[in-house]
Amino acid sequence: MEKQIHRIVITGAPGTGKTAVIEALQELGYHIFPEVIREFTSEETALQESPQEATNPIVFAEDSEGFNRRLLRGRQKQYLDGSALAQPLFYDRGLPDVLAYMDYFEQSYTEEFERYCLDHRYDLVFIMPPWESIFHADGGRFETFQQAKELHHSLMSSYERFGYPLIEVPKNTIEKRVAFILEQLNR
Repeated sequence: MEKQIHRIVITGAPGTGKTAVIEALQELGYHIFPEVIREFTSEETALQESPQEATNPIVFAEDSEGFNRRLLRGRQKQYLDGSALAQPLFYDRGLPDVLAYMDYFEQSYTEEFERYCLDHRYDLVFIMPPWESIFHADGGRFETFQQAKELHHSLMSSYERFGYPLIEVPKNTIEKRVAFILEQLNR
C-alpha cells in the first residue's frame, strides 16, 4: 500500500519566495500553516527599549532559549492541529528550522530540542534556494542576502541530519513553483 502524503514542509532562507508559494497554495484551497516567527518577532521587538541592530530576533530576545522553545512549541501545535485535518497540509517551515537557526547563530540546545524534531515527522520537505533577484528586506526580515545563503546551508544540514531528503524547488514564477510542488506530490 502506498504511503499517503500528509505533512509537507516548505522551507528556505529568507527572501526565497517561500511565503508567496505558500499563499498561492492556500488560494488553491490547500490547508496551510503560516510561519510562526513573525508574530513572535513583533512581540520581541516591541519589548526592546531601543531598536536592535541584529539579524534575527533569536539573537536579541532577552531569553533566546525560551524564545526558541516557544517557536518549537508553536510549530508542534501546528503539527498536532494537522492531525485531524484533510490532506495534504503545507507548513511554512518545520521544527528542524528552529535548530538550523540556532546552529547558525551558534546557540546551544538540549536533547529536548532534537526530540521535538524526531517525534514530529513530515512526509516531504521542499527547500527554496537563495535567489538574489527576488530577495528584499522587509519589516520582518533582518538578514542580508549573504546571510540568507549561509542560512540555506544551515537549513539543509538540519533537515539532512534528521534524515529528510530535500526537494529543491526551481527558481521560476510562483505558478510554476506551485505546479512543481504539486507534481511531486503525485509521484
